[in-house]
Amino acid sequence: MGNPRPRPDRLSEKLRQIRERLGLSQSQMVVRLGLGNMKPSRISQYETNDREPSLKTLLEYSYAAGVHLEEIVDDDLDLPDKLPGKVHRRPRPESDAP
Repeated sequence: MGNPRPRPDRLSEKLRQIRERLGLSQSQMVVRLGLGNMKPSRISQYETNDREPSLKTLLEYSYAAGVHLEEIVDDDLDLPDKLPGKVHRRPRPESDAP
């Protein structure tokens, strides 16, 4: 099957920090991410490094946190102390709106 892609060492820590700094429970985080079909236990799996989120999910985390995606996945970068940050999501086209 080949080699698995390397995971950022700090990814699970940063995902937990995002949720906590936004003051959200795991259930509320699912809603904030706009991934209503996801169970809150999946958030726990991300935060304990038992499961790696999809790129789409990571992108939703970056939108929710107001940070660039690279701030989440680059181990050499820290998240801002205050979230949401200053990065704003561009509006979705009407056809993509949930």
